[in-house]
Amino acid sequence: MKIGFIGLGNMGGPMAANLAKAGHQVTGFDMADVSIGGVTMAASGPEAAAGADAVITMLPNGAILRLVAAEVIPAMTKGAAFIDCSTVDVDSARAVAEQAEAAGLLSVDAPVSGGIGGAAGGTLTFMAGGSADAFAAAEPLFAIMGQKAVHCGEAGAGQAAKICNNMILGVTMIATCEAFALADKLGLDRQKMFDVVSTSSGYSWTMNAYCPAPGVGPQSPADNSYQPGFAAELMLKDLGLSQQAAESADADTPMGELAMALYKRFVEEEDGKGMDFSAMLPRFEKRSRDG
Repeated sequence: MKIGFIGLGNMGGPMAANLAKAGHQVTGFDMADVSIGGVTMAASGPEAAAGADAVITMLPNGAILRLVAAEVIPAMTKGAAFIDCSTVDVDSARAVAEQAEAAGLLSVDAPVSGGIGGAAGGTLTFMAGGSADAFAAAEPLFAIMGQKAVHCGEAGAGQAAKICNNMILGVTMIATCEAFALADKLGLDRQKMFDVVSTSSGYSWTMNAYCPAPGVGPQSPADNSYQPGFAAELMLKDLGLSQQAAESADADTPMGELAMALYKRFVEEEDGKGMDFSAMLPRFEKRSRDG
């Protein structure tokens, strides 16, 4: 296939490279001066999109997605697929899907889970929204860039699934870090706590697979001085999207709201920027009940 790929950063670059390695003809564009193995660089987004069977975008936010879509969609061939893999607000995803469909394109919003390692290794999970026909057109490309793709429903459903998942993740990580800090103050050994909780009703992904305590459980960013696997500022972005969606949908999400406030303070006031989102543990270790 002839594929246009717009947004070749830490995630998009490896994804585009994997498509090229699989034998597809990939033309890329990024605002930064980047070079990706096997990818021919274009001078603009519309140039990368012209004549493509599919255009994939991986962009920072909904506002930029809307701008890029407005430029790129008119340059695309009717019947081609517009596949957005960015994590953006649901309203932007739906607006772009409407624009693409009005232009006679197949449209899929397909945010990813798996981080930079998953992008490089081709092991991402895609959460896709769009018609059955659009998902069928995108699925062979998802199979190259990832290991799993779930069709979640109509336009915007992929973004909805991603932000609901990550709201749970943010809230659960905070609870896990609070519990370790409390265990410390109660004199409970961290390994003993892990042995109990990881096989009891406190079992969770943040405890069992991504434990925030160094030297406890499987290898995680905590064992690498909290260098990010998933940066705190990215968690803050996703929690912000969850609260934007909650406001739009009139949903009561007090724990999500509090998690966003805590990560906002951590990133903006407490040197959390550039740290893994599990670095909430040393934050809580240093704090008393009164702050």
